[in-house]
Amino acid sequence: MSRWNILSTAVPNWNNYSTRPDYVRVVISVNPPVAKRPAGFRRRGFIAIVAGKTKPGQYLMLRFASLACALFTSGLFTNSVSAAPVVLSDIKGYGFDSQRQLQPFSVLVFDDASGKVLARGDKSLVQQYPQAKQLSGKGKTVLPGLIDGHGHVLGLGQYLAVAELRGSNSEQDAVNRVAQFAKANKDAPWIIGRGWNQVLWPTKQFPTTALLDEAVNDKPVYLERVDAHAGWANSKALALAGITKDSIDPPGGEIIRDSLGNPTGVLIDNAMALVEQHIPPADENAQRRALNVAFSHLLALGITSVHDAGVDTDTVKLFQQLAAEQKLPLRIYPMLSARDPQLPQWLAEGIVDDPTDFLDIRSVKIYGDGALGSRGAALIEPYSDQPSQKGLLVTQPDKLTQIMQMTIDAGFQTNVHAIGDLANRLALDRFEQLVPEDKRAASRHRIEHAQIVSPKDIPRFAKLHVLPAMQAVHATSDKNMAGDRLGVARLRGAYAWRSFVDQGSIIVGGSDFPVELANAFHGIHASVTRQSQDNQPVGGWLPEQKLSLTEALRSFTVDAAYGAFQDNSMGTLVPGSWADFILVDRDIYQIPSEQLWRVEVEQTYVNGKQVFAK
Repeated sequence: MSRWNILSTAVPNWNNYSTRPDYVRVVISVNPPVAKRPAGFRRRGFIAIVAGKTKPGQYLMLRFASLACALFTSGLFTNSVSAAPVVLSDIKGYGFDSQRQLQPFSVLVFDDASGKVLARGDKSLVQQYPQAKQLSGKGKTVLPGLIDGHGHVLGLGQYLAVAELRGSNSEQDAVNRVAQFAKANKDAPWIIGRGWNQVLWPTKQFPTTALLDEAVNDKPVYLERVDAHAGWANSKALALAGITKDSIDPPGGEIIRDSLGNPTGVLIDNAMALVEQHIPPADENAQRRALNVAFSHLLALGITSVHDAGVDTDTVKLFQQLAAEQKLPLRIYPMLSARDPQLPQWLAEGIVDDPTDFLDIRSVKIYGDGALGSRGAALIEPYSDQPSQKGLLVTQPDKLTQIMQMTIDAGFQTNVHAIGDLANRLALDRFEQLVPEDKRAASRHRIEHAQIVSPKDIPRFAKLHVLPAMQAVHATSDKNMAGDRLGVARLRGAYAWRSFVDQGSIIVGGSDFPVELANAFHGIHASVTRQSQDNQPVGGWLPEQKLSLTEALRSFTVDAAYGAFQDNSMGTLVPGSWADFILVDRDIYQIPSEQLWRVEVEQTYVNGKQVFAK
């Protein structure tokens, strides 16, 4: 069969759209508008027409997102479909087979034209490819490219360009950092920062405007908490937003107040928008710069694919433009934000299934509650350290049902942010109610975080085939605070990775960058040890929930790929999968588990091409 026929037969109802071959010079796929599609037609990620004329009134839509990838990874403009093999030998390789079992190898053969793995095995493979390009791994360890199952790409790039407050040891320390940043950025209309965490300060109390106003009073200041579920503003920013003693808390949000009812400067969850809507938006060039900074940062950490959690239309379109320009250096699996006004249009147009897997669009992120550190996580019973609060539902139950129904009915993966046990229960109740039993396994719906779950609700994840998308580093970051917030009894269902794995649930591993550092080895270390990087507490925090190293590695490779319907094409290094892999400085199976967070990436490959070298 010719390549042209292969392409033609891959398109549903092709004959309806190709009756005039003289009009079509290069056809990769067809994407007619919804109203003109034949029954059963699913939106695809390829391009409709690259060259040639179209008849008047012919319905064809260009999908630029996948043009560059489709042209050059399909070999469409090459003279031969034969492989251009590269043999990488002298390595200690670890991958997975089709059953998710660990498979060691010492030679990896891949095609740097198609970007696919051709073979893996022992040194006998070298003789089978005498004409191949030979590369020596010099004894380094090779792993599948790491997949971060929950991050925020644009947010990471922007974070790297604002005042860094992560690790500040007191409110005064954080303010001093802000003052230094303001001094170095005198022309900035706003001073923006992120990363403070009052739990790590001696007082453990939320900050106020007082010290911030002393440091910067001539321009607005807005500082996001480390989890992005609270903001800290100076008086100038509060005034611009019109926030006063008389302001009313928005649904799903809270304005923190002093004993007299005056705003203190801290805004929780939906109240953050009161200030954020006044911050001048970044233009497209600034967003491109931020994305490129994030891409470089992630590739240097060996991350070859990211599930971007909660992306608006403008950002998705920017990803599509970058892909068309061949400037998308790693794979993005964007979850459309349920807050985006254009979500109904995306759902109506259907999923974008990119055969190159650089930009598959088929999931939606819905926001259930807030975060534990700011007491925004929605709990069934009150907070142990603040009995008057149960947290916040940022999407009210009726609205949650409506959005989930709309997303599920459109055939999109539905991913609900749920940290508290109430938010998790509400999401599970709706998955049980809205997803037909015979479609549950295939739908691969997710709960993002699944952080605090009632022990009796944990088995429901397996029963309903809902995937827990969890971030191991949250446990080691929260361990000094979670007991205070929850009390001992509720910790039995908190950060309960072993409980999920033992019942057969597949954990989609991630970091939640830039909330946490975008380093998957920190997550692998936390999964295996349940300890901070200074080996505390001895034996691990809630050690009965530890994972094995192989389970932890799976969560950042093939299991994360499963959470994006991509487990047959990445995360394993099986022949036929994408040649996304990394070389690291030590054999993770031969070092003490306490050293896992120290692993450094030396080279990163995506589609068989080196995209980072140390």
